[in-house]
Amino acid sequence: MHTLPPVRILFGAFELDLSTGELRSIEAPDPDNKVILREQVFQVLRMLLEREGKIVTREEIKGRLWPNDTVVGFDHSINATINTLRRALGDSADDPRYIETLARRGYRLMPAIEYRESAPGTAWGKDREQPEQSAAEISENTARVQQQMKPHRWKAAVALASVVILVGAGYISWRHFRSTPLPRRIMLAVLPFQNLTGDPNKEYLADGLTEETISQLGRLNPEQLGVIARTSVMGYKHKDERLDQIGHDLSVQYVLENSLRESGDQMRLTAQLIQVKDQTHLWSQDYDYPAKDILNVEDDVAKAVTREIRVRLTSQQQTALDQSHPVNPEAFDAYLQGHYHFERDTDKDMEMAAKYYERATQLDSSYALAWVGLSRVRDRQVNAGLIPAEESHRLAREAVEQALALNPNLAEAHAQMGRIKQQVDFDWAGADVSFRRAFALEPGNPDVVALAGFSAAMLGRFDEALPLDRRAVDLDPLNAHSWEQLGETEFFVGRLDEASADFKKALELNPNVVAAHMLLSQIYVMQGRPHDALPEIERIPYPPLRAYLYAMAYYVLGRKKESDAALSELVTKYHAGGAYQIAEVYAFSNRRDEAFGWLDRAYAQRDSGLIETKVDPLFRNLHGDPRFAAFLKKLNLPA
Repeated sequence: MHTLPPVRILFGAFELDLSTGELRSIEAPDPDNKVILREQVFQVLRMLLEREGKIVTREEIKGRLWPNDTVVGFDHSINATINTLRRALGDSADDPRYIETLARRGYRLMPAIEYRESAPGTAWGKDREQPEQSAAEISENTARVQQQMKPHRWKAAVALASVVILVGAGYISWRHFRSTPLPRRIMLAVLPFQNLTGDPNKEYLADGLTEETISQLGRLNPEQLGVIARTSVMGYKHKDERLDQIGHDLSVQYVLENSLRESGDQMRLTAQLIQVKDQTHLWSQDYDYPAKDILNVEDDVAKAVTREIRVRLTSQQQTALDQSHPVNPEAFDAYLQGHYHFERDTDKDMEMAAKYYERATQLDSSYALAWVGLSRVRDRQVNAGLIPAEESHRLAREAVEQALALNPNLAEAHAQMGRIKQQVDFDWAGADVSFRRAFALEPGNPDVVALAGFSAAMLGRFDEALPLDRRAVDLDPLNAHSWEQLGETEFFVGRLDEASADFKKALELNPNVVAAHMLLSQIYVMQGRPHDALPEIERIPYPPLRAYLYAMAYYVLGRKKESDAALSELVTKYHAGGAYQIAEVYAFSNRRDEAFGWLDRAYAQRDSGLIETKVDPLFRNLHGDPRFAAFLKKLNLPA
């Protein structure tokens, strides 16, 4: 949430003067139809404007209005304040035009906002003294405004006048309230490097530099600077999208455009920083360099960006930025080629990625990041069935252990070790330690944030997981899997309406996110809407998943014969890899003995689905059975 500048804000049919707290209807004929908002109402409106169409949670409102937990019954007070603000805007919770309520999450301002200059001499951030109004003064003001307005516009003015009346007066006196401004968090998008070398074979270099620049800037001060993830920005590659549209899509204030040219042995990198709201160029620079100096050029770009957008760095962050990064140029080039093929994610590309990562480690055995890449590609290969599991797991572990030995503070290495502990060792607690360490090192890395969020959710720490998942969405807003993971955590915690909305958002971004279709169908079944689940199941291209979901949907529909047939197909054809899903179906239909039998088979098969056992709502019928707590203990999951 960023701090608003010293301006008047136009939104919908209203204008708010930030320096005085005056709200005015621009549709009213009387230019003096202003009302000074009481402090709590003003602060909530300010938060909604600061967020510019994004969600303001009830927890954030509580933190702003009651930072020291001085109010008992703050839920009632938040509701009263929101209702008062709605009355001021002539708005309705049932048919909102200004403030949208997102169930159990918070609120969002619906209209777009426009900045206008304040009157001379005003300053944002100074304490405002509120004039006290008597009931007679309030009544007089209301009557004056009503008399001067046309009949079809008087309701908004009445609402404006009535907002000065305190609500919930029994809870707290606001006379001496002063807010604490929230720190300004800047959002930046690094657009894909344009390959202007004339050589299409240099695409790997352009993509690699995009990734490295995002990583470099994302490490600087993630609490003050948020850098959009590669997944979300790469969709703009080779597209001539308007900057204002990019700013809207990604919710960023700044965009960094980059291009790459080649002349003989020299490369030219051109970077320019653009402010989205007025598309002004704040800074531009050409860098001519030999290929071996590329990492140091990225440091220079990062320094310039932090200077222009005024990101404050700690002494430790500044020292890290000032340090050189000695890497063998050929090893770096091989690493970039490996990463390029890894992201393409086909069987052939995985083979090519492994060769390039291996070459990078051979050219520079101290290149820790290349060892992480090699470990990740080995994992990907075994998941695709390209190399034997035992050999792959060994190679992946050896590679990441080498990376950690070379650089114990490499977040990517800790994250990869966490994956291995989670997926291979079933060491959920050990994996969680690795993910926490990775997050502590790089809280601005969206992959690390997502992994930490998933781990917290699987261990039942939802109060920790949900903010992490939302942070991952903020950093990677066009990545369907970010929205799917947020929806999955909401599903596990029982927020089915919110989960459903986020699964639909994921499917808008990518209709092929199978997990979103699967979980959306489960939500419909759990909500008693099995007819709605059937079309979602049809969209899933994998027969085992369809059989699994049909077994539950038909069970709720009362079509026992079809439910049993689907379950029989699942057991007969897919028992080798579907033991966990079979256990879910039996548990959902309250056949406990069969459910525990299949859970034991899933354990013997090292089924990756077992990580969800503790939080899976389909196992609720088992929770009262002592065998369930014993099974969680067997999995090393907290009961």
